[in-house]
Amino acid sequence: MSSHSLAGLSVAISGGARGIGREIAVAFVDAGARVAIGDIAADAAQATATELGNGVVAYPLDVTDPDGFAHFLDQAEAALGPLDVLVNNAGIMPIGPFLAESDNVTDRVLDIDVRGVLTGTKLAGQRFHERGAGHVVNIASIMGTLASPNAASYCAAKFAIVGFGQALRQEWRGTGVHITTICPGFVRTELISGMKANKAMEKLAMVDPDAVAAAVLAAIESGRSRQVFVPKSAAAIVKGSNTLPNDVRDTLFRLAGGNSVTETMDLEARAAYQSRVDGAVS
Repeated sequence: MSSHSLAGLSVAISGGARGIGREIAVAFVDAGARVAIGDIAADAAQATATELGNGVVAYPLDVTDPDGFAHFLDQAEAALGPLDVLVNNAGIMPIGPFLAESDNVTDRVLDIDVRGVLTGTKLAGQRFHERGAGHVVNIASIMGTLASPNAASYCAAKFAIVGFGQALRQEWRGTGVHITTICPGFVRTELISGMKANKAMEKLAMVDPDAVAAAVLAAIESGRSRQVFVPKSAAAIVKGSNTLPNDVRDTLFRLAGGNSVTETMDLEARAAYQSRVDGAVS
């Protein structure tokens, strides 16, 4: 895989119908790659593929179904040729007190945000290792390195994905297959609808989805395994925070307004997204 050109690469993206996944698809198409998007919202995925054009294909994908995930990759390869890249982007983010969270929502977070990522990584990784080349990109979160209250299940899931990437980075060294973990801040998509941030937190941790997409493409162009923060300044925040005693770190996080992002919620503005988190609609 060239460290300079993305043109001609075959790329599969989970959760590609909306938000970050859609922007990643747009960026790859603009770079000349061939793209397949999968999403549990099959109609939305097809609408996105039609809008993007340029040979983009879309298929239904429930990342909690291993057989279905394998079928999605088979379909993508039948349409695009052998895959070079899988982006595991599908995920949900429930916000609220952990003790009030339903067992159904907790199960969905673990099934989608953890098991779905592990499933996709294994299925694509097996194909890539047979060929001696390929790149898996997992979309984690800054909340996989710096926890926030009222997002306990989400933090647990994203911490798992960060650790997973660190392990496979070592395990896959020298194989020609790479893994990158992207840790965005709070991305301005429906995922954070109803959430509020003060000016300091806006500056430090809020990003647009096209910035995440740019980081994904840069990781592929680098031709190596990486852990990437978006924005880059978030890396310094996490590194500095993790050297501090817990009480000090928690106090600084609160003073910076980190708590307010997940504690102050416009429930009406978040209602549509919350319905999808609950599994009521796709």
